[in-house]
Amino acid sequence: MLDLSRLRALHAVSVHGSVSAAAVALGYTPSAVSQSITKLERETRTTLLERRGRGIALTDAAVRLAEAAHELLTLVERAETELEERRGLPTGRLTVGAFASAARGLLPGVLAALAREHPSLDTRLVEVDPHLSVGLVEQGVLDLTVTFEWDISPLPVPEGLERIRMGADLCDILVPRGHALAGRDGLCHADLEGQRWISQPPGTVCHDWLVRTLRASGDDPDLAYQAAENHTHVALVAAGLGIALAPRLGRGPLPPEVVALPLEPVPVRHLFAYWRKGAARRPAIRETVRMLREQWPDRSF
Repeated sequence: MLDLSRLRALHAVSVHGSVSAAAVALGYTPSAVSQSITKLERETRTTLLERRGRGIALTDAAVRLAEAAHELLTLVERAETELEERRGLPTGRLTVGAFASAARGLLPGVLAALAREHPSLDTRLVEVDPHLSVGLVEQGVLDLTVTFEWDISPLPVPEGLERIRMGADLCDILVPRGHALAGRDGLCHADLEGQRWISQPPGTVCHDWLVRTLRASGDDPDLAYQAAENHTHVALVAAGLGIALAPRLGRGPLPPEVVALPLEPVPVRHLFAYWRKGAARRPAIRETVRMLREQWPDRSF
């Protein structure tokens, strides 16, 4: 009899590509995931992981076993959903994904409310890049995710998923207080030409949006500083090194050295919650979605 928790560990490694990344997604230590895989190898008398350079790779047998594990986990989720639905109360484990700003500016209050009102529900949070999170829900690694799309870059809705729009997160241009633009009441795209930018790294949704938007206005942006964390952007602006596009969600109070200016047209991120259709009846999903919408802050100011 194969152990389900060990199959879950193998499935996570197959999705994330490494033991350490699988451990983060599962909420385990890397050592615990490695031990689970080792025990599964003994149970199956099969080599499942092999070294390739500095990393690891699944053997052919492991790939087939991970595919079977995905099918088994789907069946287990269906059974758990039916049991939870009969009880009528959110129970069991719920793994929620969120991008950094939502993990900081929205999820703490939601998760605290869920823990307070539903003590039988074990919620877990995984911070994940927006462009990865929908796929992780589809693969069964996450039960629900909070992600976003820009107007010019809509997200797909895979056939097996459902989503709901939660609200709009408006963005401002941050400039140093001594900057030539700091005294303006507002900005247009022409005002941004020739500026030194602080941006997200290449390959991220925000980076792609910024480059595409500015190039559409005829400007090839000078991305002088690239950092993944929005709070780092604020610190770099405060040091007078450039300007940045900054969403309001999770931003917090700005230091006195930084001025936020509205841009016309206003850049908007639309936030969505995604979950699998098979789990839509689960009370934990319904309750989490309700609280997400209930606690969504008004970002229209």
